[in-house]
Amino acid sequence: MQPFGTIRAVQTAGEDGLIFYTSGADLATQNQAVTALHQALIAHRPRWLTELVPSYDSLMLVFDMIEVDFHGVYQFVEQLPIDNINSQTASTLHRLPVWYGAPEANDLELVSTATGLSAEEIIERHQQSAYTVFAVGFAPGFAYLGELAAELATPRLANPRKAVPKGAVAIADRQTAVYPDVSPGGWHLLGLCPVSLYKPGAKEPTLMQAGDKVEFYAISEDEYHALAQTAGRPA
Repeated sequence: MQPFGTIRAVQTAGEDGLIFYTSGADLATQNQAVTALHQALIAHRPRWLTELVPSYDSLMLVFDMIEVDFHGVYQFVEQLPIDNINSQTASTLHRLPVWYGAPEANDLELVSTATGLSAEEIIERHQQSAYTVFAVGFAPGFAYLGELAAELATPRLANPRKAVPKGAVAIADRQTAVYPDVSPGGWHLLGLCPVSLYKPGAKEPTLMQAGDKVEFYAISEDEYHALAQTAGRPA
């Protein structure tokens, strides 16, 4: 299957999936193309489409094999009108509070050593960007956010933790994220967020979707505990 438009490659994924890889000068441009294609497919959703899985520079389409084959999916996407779809569908902006330096989620000294920035500078810079949700995965509700300011880029831990606390705000390379639940993880931790990102059984179980925007702002320890109680989480 040949490239076309903003699609640089197409690959099969099992018997009922196709992955479309986007082109662009950088990751942000590639991800914008993924978002545009994703939104276009939602706006013009064919009955054979069963699932869409967006990622950094790719979008996987899962289809009903009784209704269509690989060639039919390819032709549909190739002819899909996506002009102005991105501007017509506004993304959701999430503003997430962070208790920076919370004792159970505090790698500020390690990040300072890696970057040469003080703890105050790290916290300040982390709040200065509006991050894009590039993908949701790894764990339910775990959103990969980018891109982190270059001066904050930090490698993953050499030895990942067996248990990162729920709500931990973390960075790795040029990404940042919030752990929606207790899980293993190798990212550096900056603090804790009291907002629940994953609610099993809810109509919309995950707070963030690919293409959304996220901003972080600092709160005090007292504010964290108050918000955590409101959210029904252990404070």
